[in-house]
Amino acid sequence: MPRYVVEVMYDGTKFHGSQVQGEIPTVQLAVNTALSTLLRMPVATTGASRTDEGVHALSNFYQFDLDTPLLPDLVYKCNAILPQAMAVKGIYRAVNPEFNPRFDAIRRRYRYRIYNKKNPFLVHQAMYYPYPLHLDVLQQTAAIIKEYTQFESFAKRNAQNFTFNCTIHQSYWEERDGELNYVVEANRFLRGMVRGLVCTQIKMSRKGTPEDLRKILDARDCTKAFFNVPGHGLYLEEITYPEGMLIAI
Repeated sequence: MPRYVVEVMYDGTKFHGSQVQGEIPTVQLAVNTALSTLLRMPVATTGASRTDEGVHALSNFYQFDLDTPLLPDLVYKCNAILPQAMAVKGIYRAVNPEFNPRFDAIRRRYRYRIYNKKNPFLVHQAMYYPYPLHLDVLQQTAAIIKEYTQFESFAKRNAQNFTFNCTIHQSYWEERDGELNYVVEANRFLRGMVRGLVCTQIKMSRKGTPEDLRKILDARDCTKAFFNVPGHGLYLEEITYPEGMLIAI
């Protein structure tokens, strides 16, 4: 049976996370409902990356199987009935019928946005933090993160992971459009990991040293890290698959 993949983008503040939770409004429920309505059959998707409540995505993928031809203009028709806070960017056919959007991804990139001057247009798009942050310290902590592959200290308690290993491809801070952004890219992430990395680095910049971050990483204890930054500052920016695995329709 052919396997198809829908790429979506969404404002996470309008949903209670991405994963289906009964009838609670979530990203996956909205995708399932739109596809089921248009295809006139029950459709249950599988997602590439789970995002928490409030977290945005510029790109996330949901896979479904269909043994009948796709409707013409399915992107347009999906967007016509999806909530305004979500849009379909594209639809693809998986070359391998066993394609899995979660496990076949080779890279994921996140961005966390911070602004320090009150701006009503950024209230739900970035974290307001009107206190000094030392960019030089943050760049040092970001570099330390790249040295590690074991991130048990940055997995939320009771996270059900077979491994805490992640390969970090990029980790850096940048000033962009009057904001301070943290960008991190890896082969995989643990639940709560990016917000933990952001919050802990901010703590080190304010009342610590880069080496304090190293101690937290070495401790392999999530009670040593900090996680309390809001979800609406976080964006799932990009998911990468091996070339040729998905064919645009």
